[in-house]
Amino acid sequence: MATPFPIPVTAAQVGTYFVGQYYQVLQSQREFVHQFYSDASTMLRIDGSTRETAAAMLVALRGKKLEYGDGEVVIIGGMVLDIHATPSLGAKSGTTVPGKVYYVQGGVARNVAECMSKLGSKPFMISAIGFDMAGNLLLNQWKSAGLSAEGILKDKDIETPVVCNIFDVKGEVAAGVASVEALEKYLTPDWILHFKSTLLSAPVLMIDANLSHSALEASCKMAADMECPVWFEPVSVTKSRRISFIVEYVTFASPNEDELIAMANDLSGSAVFQPLSESQKKNISVVSLFQMLKPAIWVLLEKGIEVVLVTIGSNGVFLCNKEGPSYLKKPTEKINRSGFGGQLYKSFMQNCPPSPYSGFSKLDKSSPLCAVHFPSLPASVVRLTGAGDCLVGGTLTSICAGLDIMQSVSVGIAVAKAAVEAEANVPNSFNLSAIADDAKSVYSGAKVLFHQSML
Repeated sequence: MATPFPIPVTAAQVGTYFVGQYYQVLQSQREFVHQFYSDASTMLRIDGSTRETAAAMLVALRGKKLEYGDGEVVIIGGMVLDIHATPSLGAKSGTTVPGKVYYVQGGVARNVAECMSKLGSKPFMISAIGFDMAGNLLLNQWKSAGLSAEGILKDKDIETPVVCNIFDVKGEVAAGVASVEALEKYLTPDWILHFKSTLLSAPVLMIDANLSHSALEASCKMAADMECPVWFEPVSVTKSRRISFIVEYVTFASPNEDELIAMANDLSGSAVFQPLSESQKKNISVVSLFQMLKPAIWVLLEKGIEVVLVTIGSNGVFLCNKEGPSYLKKPTEKINRSGFGGQLYKSFMQNCPPSPYSGFSKLDKSSPLCAVHFPSLPASVVRLTGAGDCLVGGTLTSICAGLDIMQSVSVGIAVAKAAVEAEANVPNSFNLSAIADDAKSVYSGAKVLFHQSML
């Protein structure tokens, strides 16, 4: 390594050069700062007598006031190649039918990250892929988006996760097969903990349930050490049950109806709740649907999850917490208003400022539950697979830009609308004006759902 000092160099000169490089990286590329030390490293303070571990120094640094542009979400989870097969007419058992087959970049965590990147954010991704065809496709697309691949483990022994979905003529998944075992095997706590310093400025850590139990726990403990809130994305009914290993660390959870029931049952220790049948959902009002889901939602809130975001398909979203309306109107402390996110913030704030939401005037402050229903938007549906991931991506981008949770969910629903109108899991681009207009429509249509008795 070239240095500004003549050879031979002294220990003091080495230290001076090290410190200069360290703080340059700390200010401009925090995600690489971990390369300067290991967990066993110690730092000697300027007084020459006080030592502390590098890990302790990170904890001290986390309290520094961050400038705009510092806060980026860290995302840990699956990068998956999706194979989408759509028949031109009804599929028939025992034979092939004409249709279209596409390779689509997928994986819940990867979809959320790509969505955020196209909304102007630069999320830091921690994942694992192989050097096979699927891995090369995913990595090339990731790099072409200008995103850091440092947190993505690449190894010749890894079989990149692949999911094959067969759709019906309406665009809904009729059947699917997932080969994602590599995520649990290779996305280990050791690899994840390499990137602890990325949480210094992160407004949120998002984890998806593709992780193993040990990796989920390590990720959450790492976030707790850095005082970073955790967003849990359940992925599927089966994997959503992994919430029981980490519920004490989770701030946000975003299940659909079936995942909500599975999570509540696992947290309750028995099959207390039953999934809603199609006949139960048919012609049911939003208020009645909430009444049916309310006991399961309450289980998650009672276990310590602060915000539960339940996606209910074409009926929209339930946003629930037990801290009251003031919590839903509170923006995050770590924000990034650069690029698209900053433009979105300005556009939204001009038309939907954070004044007290009108629906809260009717809310009984003695109620332990605060629940708001957000309507969906009419859309020309092409594919439904990326909608939930883009809803989370849009919501997280907005939270990072400084919008409150209610405003952010409104943007998330607008982004989800754009997703269902595209062939890929994530649209090629987003139109700021259209998203802002749609978000305002959702926000103005949101209604408070209030119930005096919880159970």
